Amino acid sequence: METNKTKILLCEDDTNLGMVLKNYLELNDYDVTLERDGRLGLAAFQREKYDICLLDIMMPNMDGFKVAEEIRDINPDVPLFFLSAKTMKEDIIQGYKLGADDYITKPFDSEVLLHKIKAIIKRNEETHKEEANAEYDLGKYHFNPKLRQLSADGNTSVLSPKESELLKMLAEFKNDLLPREVALKKIWGSDTYFNGRSMDVYIAKLRKYLKDDEKLEIVNIHGNGFRLVVTE
Repeated sequence: METNKTKILLCEDDTNLGMVLKNYLELNDYDVTLERDGRLGLAAFQREKYDICLLDIMMPNMDGFKVAEEIRDINPDVPLFFLSAKTMKEDIIQGYKLGADDYITKPFDSEVLLHKIKAIIKRNEETHKEEANAEYDLGKYHFNPKLRQLSADGNTSVLSPKESELLKMLAEFKNDLLPREVALKKIWGSDTYFNGRSMDVYIAKLRKYLKDDEKLEIVNIHGNGFRLVVTE
């Protein structure tokens, strides 16, 4: 059965702490997946979509830093906390360099962790609402991603969901490189060869939509991605 609960991936190899945290968060209405092994934690993230990740660092098979690197390759935006007994300044700095939203040293107060989770989830929800309502002016075109409408000269085209998502990402990265693997993982779910060929087809479709404005061009940066070049 589908639920609207916030989904948390908790990777913690300490059995007692892991179960205490899982039970505590579930009592506060979160849907928690507990893994006690870094490799299993990464596999869980690859299988399902999570709203936040809580990672221990010292875990068997794959440490939390490596898990975080792999997670960031799949989803650069998912909130990520380290929960660690490693209190050295170098470890904390490494955690933040890997894109952690917070680095919480053990022992910690579960209630404090809960409020940190609530704060980061609320911040992300507000950001997503703003992004969902964002519209873009691209040369002579006006693009409304929410309605999937691209308008110019009194004419409006309704884009397919993937066309709209891809143009939105290009617009967000306007005049900058949109990495190929970032777009593939976010829109298609993985950066396989066949998904890559599919994206190339959608890029060709978007070029046709934008062809009437010579100040707009989607440039292929070979082997890296695409740039939506807008000449002012």
